[in-house]
Amino acid sequence: MSGRPFRVLHVIDSLNLGGAQEIVLNLTACGHARFHHEVATLHGRGVYWERLASRGVPLHSLSPHKLIPLYIPRLAMLLHRGSFDILHCHLVASNILAKPIGALCGVPVILNHDHTNDSYRATQRVRLALDSLTNRAATHVIAVSASCRDFLVQREHVPPAKISLVKNAIDLTRFTPDHGARANARHFFSIAEDTPLIVGVGRLHPQKNFHLFLEIAARIVKQIPNATFLIAGVGSEEATLREAAQRLGLSERVHFAGYVADTRLVYQAADLLLMPSRFEGLPMTLLEAMAMRVPVVASALDGIAEVVTDRKDGLLCDPNDADAFAQSAVLLLSDNRLAGTLADNARATVSAQYSVTRMVAEVESIYDRFSP
Repeated sequence: MSGRPFRVLHVIDSLNLGGAQEIVLNLTACGHARFHHEVATLHGRGVYWERLASRGVPLHSLSPHKLIPLYIPRLAMLLHRGSFDILHCHLVASNILAKPIGALCGVPVILNHDHTNDSYRATQRVRLALDSLTNRAATHVIAVSASCRDFLVQREHVPPAKISLVKNAIDLTRFTPDHGARANARHFFSIAEDTPLIVGVGRLHPQKNFHLFLEIAARIVKQIPNATFLIAGVGSEEATLREAAQRLGLSERVHFAGYVADTRLVYQAADLLLMPSRFEGLPMTLLEAMAMRVPVVASALDGIAEVVTDRKDGLLCDPNDADAFAQSAVLLLSDNRLAGTLADNARATVSAQYSVTRMVAEVESIYDRFSP
């Protein structure tokens, strides 16, 4: 190596809004100087492009659109030209495409970072088979939650010794409670100071189940008529969600904030985070809200239940039970003492177990273990 830094190329499907993108940002921005990180997105740019660029991370967009497969030859050219020591793959398409290309190009170390438990993995046999097959090209696999690890072992037959559990994490110096910021955050979103505010954060995608969020909102309003809701995110479901809000009589109660670059504003304004997801790996939004002392009502599934202990640092509900979600939300909005206790415990949980310093150190130890 002649003393030069190890060269790491992160390949990810896109740099649009998502938890995996936040992980890539943390790994590239908070890592040790002995690793030189670059990031390649299969197509386009996305909201994380500027965030990575502002931190000096070299970036590569391999194709203008996902339906134009220039990313295949261009990734091969980049790997050949860049002499990378480590290929670190994130998300489904990158895991399936980049691992065999990296193997053919002779990259010494290939890592598959498994971020979520997408529902297709149980229903789409071709994708499942491809993911399982290309895992053979991986030197090692990183799972963000125990449920992700178990799926890899049970459904994709990855040997347990080939998997490391590295839980997602956040920058606790950035996501820290600031009670004095509430008024400014409320003003930013044009929300009155005395209005109960329930927020949802994430891609407007079926996984996040914002249609159920709206059904829950309609039930909450019946008990707390001045309750207001803010949805921060963009995605393919925005038009249908706006239509659903209107149909439920919530047009004046639901604010669609779009992409919010600094999500701390959302948490500073919020009284409650509502997360009725259908499936998750280990969601960054959950960790961020807990770190900011925002009480959480979330689905009792997958990586969420690995973080939140019901009635200790959050409330968990059946992901299909709108009534249970509404009752839990109303309880926390009505009981300040319970909400405060859960929020305090949530901050303590995240501080103890989910710091970005810990996550980066664990990933770098994997780099060191397998680097030539």
